Amino acid sequence: MNILEAVTEAVEALYASKLRSALTMLGVVIGVAAVILLVAVGEGARNYITGELSGLGSNIIIITPGKLETKGGFGAYPVGTTHKLTLNDAEALDRRAHTLNGVAPIVLGTMTVKFMNLSRNTTVIGTWPEFQQVRNLHVEIGDFVSREDVDAHRRVVVLGRKVKEQLFADADPLGSLVTIGDYRYRVVGIMQKKGHQLGIDIDDVVFIPVTSGQELFDTDSLFEILVQAKEGGDRLYLAERDIKDIIIHRHANREDFTVTSQSALMETTGNILNILTYVLAGIAGISLVVGGVGIMNIMLVSVKERTREVGIRKALGAKQRDILRQFLIESIIISLSGGIVGILVGGGIALSLPLIFPSLPMTVSTWSVVTAFTFSFFVGIFFGVYPARQASKLDPIEALRYE
Repeated sequence: MNILEAVTEAVEALYASKLRSALTMLGVVIGVAAVILLVAVGEGARNYITGELSGLGSNIIIITPGKLETKGGFGAYPVGTTHKLTLNDAEALDRRAHTLNGVAPIVLGTMTVKFMNLSRNTTVIGTWPEFQQVRNLHVEIGDFVSREDVDAHRRVVVLGRKVKEQLFADADPLGSLVTIGDYRYRVVGIMQKKGHQLGIDIDDVVFIPVTSGQELFDTDSLFEILVQAKEGGDRLYLAERDIKDIIIHRHANREDFTVTSQSALMETTGNILNILTYVLAGIAGISLVVGGVGIMNIMLVSVKERTREVGIRKALGAKQRDILRQFLIESIIISLSGGIVGILVGGGIALSLPLIFPSLPMTVSTWSVVTAFTFSFFVGIFFGVYPARQASKLDPIEALRYE
């Protein structure tokens, strides 16, 4: 008996028990569909967060005050030390770090912005002109804060698109005075519409000169400093080294700050989400194994029911390998058929869900489809070998007597 004949007979045998074959296949369908769906969620989340981090700008490095350290030997303990980053630190980086394209000091807080009888509680960011380039956020109408505004401590403000719409509707806000905290600011610009990034509504923000921001929040320190490294080669590493050298020298030879690169953040986030994806795939794979156990169970029942058939085949000259191959092929066909249906079901649901829930990140990756299909194939082999061997070892005389 050749392979083609064995496959034909296996299909005929399965078709003769259509309902049982379909129910057996259902376990594999659910397992494969679960693998596709859960991996799609993990992959989608990874792609979404990676895209959001990329949207922050390119080659971004974040400098924050304070550094976690572990001091002592036995019984070491984490010590969080917080020291200030100042505007002078940002200016020193701007002047001396030749590996940087731009430096943007940040002061940040939440304040109520008022215009006439309307008000909105929103995020206020104090910065200077290079923020647009570093952060890839640009003014659309009017002007952004200038170095002259920073040097003169001018109270000017650039409105995010949502703040403008809430306070001014369709009116032109340029030149109007708004109240932020206890101070009045003149509107000089409106930002481009950006939407959400990393869960933050970029349009629900206003920008003021960093010096005015320090006055508004009554502080002489910065929340953080954003810098953009130059492109190419090992510029990111050189930029980090320059940043540390300059600020450590200014801070009495103490590294009392933290430097985090965008690429390191993306790599760490990617690793975490990759682990999450593999864990989800593993959990879904358990249901596929359960489906394989169902295949073994049904194939063992099938061997019992077809004992006389096996006896007749052996009496007519069929060899052990022919019987083994026939039952093994039946198991593989059930598993592969379930795998194909599971891929179609899982992929269809994964592609349909974003239409219903647009914010739900779903990505059906090729590797998940190939892995699920391959795994279903080996499930058919693994759980089909034992029943097939049991059938092939039947004694033809005893099999013919079986009722």
